[in-house]
Amino acid sequence: MKGFVDDIEKLTLENQDFRRVLYTGHNLQLVVMTIRPGEEIGLEVHDDRDQFFRIESGKGTITIDGVAHEVEDDDGIIVPQGAEHNVACRGEEPLKLYTIYGPPEHRDGTVHKTCDDAHADHEHFDGKTTE
Repeated sequence: MKGFVDDIEKLTLENQDFRRVLYTGHNLQLVVMTIRPGEEIGLEVHDDRDQFFRIESGKGTITIDGVAHEVEDDDGIIVPQGAEHNVACRGEEPLKLYTIYGPPEHRDGTVHKTCDDAHADHEHFDGKTTE
């Protein structure tokens, strides 16, 4: 197995897609995201997985169980399973971040160009990993 080794900051900053799955393991999944000004992921709950976020650029708000946290470059956030959460871009520039799901949430290789594309696609992890 090769695993995943790359410059995650560069990949995150260069990403133009709302969501792009970079690597899917059996227990973890790496995803880069770009949330445009005024956009948000929307309230969601993952009953069976934890999620880590790392902000690489931009400003936003992450709400966890009703508590809003202002976030920006270099912030790291953990959302425990079962917590209702949302991520919103509140700045004038896109919010660029990567997230790690444990276990995976999306099908390996998923790309959602826009937030609307993501909301229209009801895909979920199907058990197939990157390698």
